[in-house]
Amino acid sequence: MKLKSYDDLLAKVKESPKLSTVAVAGAADEHVIEAVIDAEKLGITRPVFIGDVEKIKAILKEYDVPADEYLIVAADTPEECGERAVELVKEGKADYIMKGMVETKDVLKPLVKKENGLHTGRTISHVVIDEIKAFGQLIVMTDGGMVPYPTLENKRDIIINAVETLKKLGYERPSAAVLCAVEKVNPKMVETTDAAALVEMAKNGEIKDCDVVGPISFDLASSAEIAKIKNYDCEFCGNFDIYVVPNMVAGNLLNKGMLFAGNGKMAGIIVGAKVPVVMTSRGSSADEKFTSLALAALVSQ
Repeated sequence: MKLKSYDDLLAKVKESPKLSTVAVAGAADEHVIEAVIDAEKLGITRPVFIGDVEKIKAILKEYDVPADEYLIVAADTPEECGERAVELVKEGKADYIMKGMVETKDVLKPLVKKENGLHTGRTISHVVIDEIKAFGQLIVMTDGGMVPYPTLENKRDIIINAVETLKKLGYERPSAAVLCAVEKVNPKMVETTDAAALVEMAKNGEIKDCDVVGPISFDLASSAEIAKIKNYDCEFCGNFDIYVVPNMVAGNLLNKGMLFAGNGKMAGIIVGAKVPVVMTSRGSSADEKFTSLALAALVSQ
């Protein structure tokens, strides 16, 4: 089952029998609280707010929301916000984490501590799900936000993380395009040799429940017509679920280019640990934060 739009994603969240709870680290921000309150109103998630208690209460008052209806956990520093969020997950009081007005490291550092038991041992990566009308379906772009220059082993984990994310959304066997500038293996272009190795990993079961194709260029991956013209025999061209980029810079530029040129929308989460983390830019709109919350709420179950 493929999701065609964010409407499909939101409908799937609302069908879930469980209302997830999100630990909001650094919650004293209007956009953050607006997104979380909107998500709660639609039955997507319930928040626990962490940070400056008085500022959080003041923002809730602005939105005419009674502060005494929520658990608000005091934290004086960004580091403490991240630590309290992880503690809430460990205690079973939260299902996943949202990064508010704190740095990514403030959340990830306690999340991956061995003693906290929330790290799987795999590479932590960033999964973006884009809604761009030209594609006719939601697509995953990874990793454009966590690993600057991934090794082959990192790329294997990045694909596994993306596949697990989509399987939790109801996909049975996602397809992944390992993007390169060319379609042939060139020893001087490490991304092409990595792509060929990743294809073999999928064949031998090191990457499970996924069809991996590469090396393949973005235009071929996105268009069955172009693939046919260039005699690239692949049943997934024009219909890939996952786009695996060679490095973070390429992923960041490609994703932002598609969003702006294609008038698209995005939702982003960090995966690879036992619980997802909503990681949007501190300048992201409330709408982007809201959609990312919906995605994480599903993945956390």
